[in-house]
Amino acid sequence: AQSVRNAAELALAEFQNPNIQLLIKDDNGTPQGAQQGAQQAVDEGAEIILGPLFAQSVPAAAQAARNRGISMIAFSTDSSVAGRGVYLLSFLPESDVNRIVEYAVGTGKRSFAAFLPENAYGNVVEAAFKQAVPRRSGRIAAFEKYGADRSQIGATATTISEALKNADTLLLADDGDALPMAADALVAAGVNLQRLQLLGTGLWDNPRVFANANLRGGLYAAPDPAGFRSFSQRYRAKYSGDPVRTATLAYDGVALVAALARTQGGQRFSPEVLTNPSGFAGIDGLFRFRSDGTNERGLAVMRVGPSGGQIVVGSPKSFGA
Repeated sequence: AQSVRNAAELALAEFQNPNIQLLIKDDNGTPQGAQQGAQQAVDEGAEIILGPLFAQSVPAAAQAARNRGISMIAFSTDSSVAGRGVYLLSFLPESDVNRIVEYAVGTGKRSFAAFLPENAYGNVVEAAFKQAVPRRSGRIAAFEKYGADRSQIGATATTISEALKNADTLLLADDGDALPMAADALVAAGVNLQRLQLLGTGLWDNPRVFANANLRGGLYAAPDPAGFRSFSQRYRAKYSGDPVRTATLAYDGVALVAALARTQGGQRFSPEVLTNPSGFAGIDGLFRFRSDGTNERGLAVMRVGPSGGQIVVGSPKSFGA
């Protein structure tokens, strides 16, 4: 929370003469605290709310904002809490999946497989994957999910191994701790990962992924890392410490609000302005809000190398047709 607050204040300091005032409220990490903080903010005249961070707190805070007809830009990655007047400025798994499937189809891949964790993140990725592949005229050749009991992952890997012979890509989407385990289990089950183009999400941006030889050459969608590197340098210079990865969301939120306050007059935080299809540029590249409150990001395609992620295709500079 301190890192997110610092980033918000850094945006304010770097924006030339911003005509905005920042009210900081502590949600105490609970839905009740989020609702109280949001209510205090609107009572004090807030015109837009940035945050909260966690999914369970978003609906509670949104209630206070909606009662006053105020928009909210929250930072949760759970798209189920997005909605009318509640926009998510976060890294949504759906954007990652759409980008990497689109890129793979563009390189000639047609037969897709996925090996995903049986958890909330895996469920979101599954839904996005099952929409994205047919939408781009691909087919799903194999699909399997493994449970939280890591001792069972080998058996699940064996189950999918035969069907993978009919695929030319394999989507793996898990955190940096579990992902190498999933890849190693597939190799142990006799799967030749070198024959498949491995695909991943932004969670692949992790030292443990880069250190795993079985994942080498895999492609994943993520923001261009140059933006975060530059932001981190400025943050360190001001606060003598490293920012958390989500700190850029607060920076981008404040910078966006400052820019809209300067250019958009009385309608500055209206849904029509916030859902501008041209989108906005942030630390992590291009983003735009959809009317349902979810977002779309212009992501780079990265390749796993021994020393980290290498850019294959940079982030788009505009949202094309």
